[in-house]
Amino acid sequence: MIFPDYHLHSKFSSDSDTDIYDIIHTARQRGMTSICLTDHYDMDFPSLPEAPGMDFNLDIDTYYTCLKNIQAELSKDFDLRIGVELGIMPETIDKLNTYVNKHPFFDFIIASVHLVDGMDPYYPRYFEGKTEHQAFLRYFESILYFAKKYNAYDVCGHLDYIVRYGKNKANNYNPVDYYDIFDELFKTIIPKGKGIELNTGSLYKGLDFAHPHPKLLKMYKEAGGEIITIGSDAHKIEFIGYGFDKARELLLSNGFKYYCTFKQRKPTFHKL
Repeated sequence: MIFPDYHLHSKFSSDSDTDIYDIIHTARQRGMTSICLTDHYDMDFPSLPEAPGMDFNLDIDTYYTCLKNIQAELSKDFDLRIGVELGIMPETIDKLNTYVNKHPFFDFIIASVHLVDGMDPYYPRYFEGKTEHQAFLRYFESILYFAKKYNAYDVCGHLDYIVRYGKNKANNYNPVDYYDIFDELFKTIIPKGKGIELNTGSLYKGLDFAHPHPKLLKMYKEAGGEIITIGSDAHKIEFIGYGFDKARELLLSNGFKYYCTFKQRKPTFHKL
């Protein structure tokens, strides 16, 4: 079963140089008739010593114009949706609410935590002076914080993304150790009509499970969660749709009967 990829990055993201037409061509080759571009926008991203040239800004006017033109060009046989991945920090929550209200044209918004206490878990500095458990816990607490305070999004991105980058990756990771946080998270987002994504990017980042871990998928479903999108988090064309052959089985085995796509910020449910 070929799902539309709902987490993709192009040259509009600071960490990608992939051409949008190449993305569409590859998606078509892999049997997709629709995708959603979700380029990065991390408002007020600080200058990090590890990557001083990386700002994760988004030229929103050029981005929108470009994607609208491509939509019109391909409208007869390919459905391109316009999304964004917002990096959430406590100090940007109010400003991001204003930003989303000012730009009502998004079909889909992913909210993700990329920075914790001004540090990116992608780099070893974040883990210095912490046990692995403390590092993971602080990251998960940050997700719960934004979920309580912020509403201008549709799904939470790559929930346990941090385990990609720890010294031991997922070797010592058990979601049950963070049960209270995820239980509160799901009880927070589900009544608000928010969902999560099944992010297969971890499968080409050295892990043997997609985000979130199957235990969390099951926990989300048992809490009443229904909204779930599927995305590769691809920054290069070779990873578009990566691991999607396993996605249907993974979702079905954890109790899901549907996956979602979005248009004008409204979910459509599709049978698995």
